[in-house]
Amino acid sequence: MAIAPTSHRIDPQSGVLSAATGRYEKRLADLDGIYADNAAFAESVAREGDRVVYYVHEVRPVAARGDLIFGTTFMEPGRIGDEFFVTRGHIHAIGNRPETYYGEAGEGLMLLESPEGETQILEIAPRVMVYVPPLWIHRSVNTGAAPLVMSFCYPSDSGQDYGLIARSGGMATRIVADGAGWKAVPNAAYRPRSKAEIDAILATQD
Repeated sequence: MAIAPTSHRIDPQSGVLSAATGRYEKRLADLDGIYADNAAFAESVAREGDRVVYYVHEVRPVAARGDLIFGTTFMEPGRIGDEFFVTRGHIHAIGNRPETYYGEAGEGLMLLESPEGETQILEIAPRVMVYVPPLWIHRSVNTGAAPLVMSFCYPSDSGQDYGLIARSGGMATRIVADGAGWKAVPNAAYRPRSKAEIDAILATQD
């Protein structure tokens, strides 16, 4: 039986997606190990560990290949030390699956990294579409003073690998405050991937 077409309305201020089939959130306490300043993170968690940093509304019609997952991400503004709030970030478990992000409100960045460690940084804002090609790790960063709201879409069989970033000590680049703006700085804890690790990532394709 064919899947029924659907229509969904996005509230660009709240990030709420009408007729979503799922929702999840990440609180500050869930993001241990992501930020460079461990002392500032511990202090923030002690003060407001239940604070929601970002939440996602999504629609997953069918998990099988040939369909799409789509939804919205709402990210609060904030920093841990000098480092802006970020999502956990991931690469798709099937590595050659792409993704798109479209800015609905606010301003921020898409921080991207290849398996070999090359970094690309793309700004995202209202009416700006970002294309994440296959085999790129990606993480969203809210660099503004207001919530960052994005809509996204990716193949339904993509899956997510969140552990890849952790195994390398984070992404190669961190985004920190620089006066009224932002700057990219090297992640001192980053460990470049071995050839075997890179080959394993490249093998996650079909």
